[in-house]
Amino acid sequence: MKPLITTERLYLREFTIDDVQLIFELNSDPLVTKYTEKGPDKTLEDARKRLQNEILPQYTHGVGRWAVFLKSNDEFIGWCGVKYIEKEKVYTLGYRFLPKHWGKGYATEAGKASLEYATNKMSIKEIFAKAMSVNAASIHVIKKLGMVYLKDEICAEHSAEVYVLK
Repeated sequence: MKPLITTERLYLREFTIDDVQLIFELNSDPLVTKYTEKGPDKTLEDARKRLQNEILPQYTHGVGRWAVFLKSNDEFIGWCGVKYIEKEKVYTLGYRFLPKHWGKGYATEAGKASLEYATNKMSIKEIFAKAMSVNAASIHVIKKLGMVYLKDEICAEHSAEVYVLK
């Protein structure tokens, strides 16, 4: 599948139903899902349902969580992108990467490219990001992307910080 976005080190593309193993690899890791509302996928079927019911439908809005790969070797490293949350009528930035790729600037690089795509190509005027208050690494990325603190809220029974990019 053709990349939607390329950066210096990465390319991002839409997931397909054939990517169920990639989703399972990512979402079955408890370190990856530690600060998320939903816990890890326990089976390949859980991953297929998440892909089919949550990720793929996002693309009808022209945005979504995209698979992120290293350009150097086509290795899958996680996902990133802006998605539309229908019930709240808002766009949110999110990212999730395999632990061996943490601390290398990939979340910032993919996040910046995703925000640029959403604002420049899709003309989205306001994008939110949320992270649990204890997730300092994620909050650091959000701030590096130029997003501004908006408020605190409770997310999955935990304190979370909400940021916005206008």
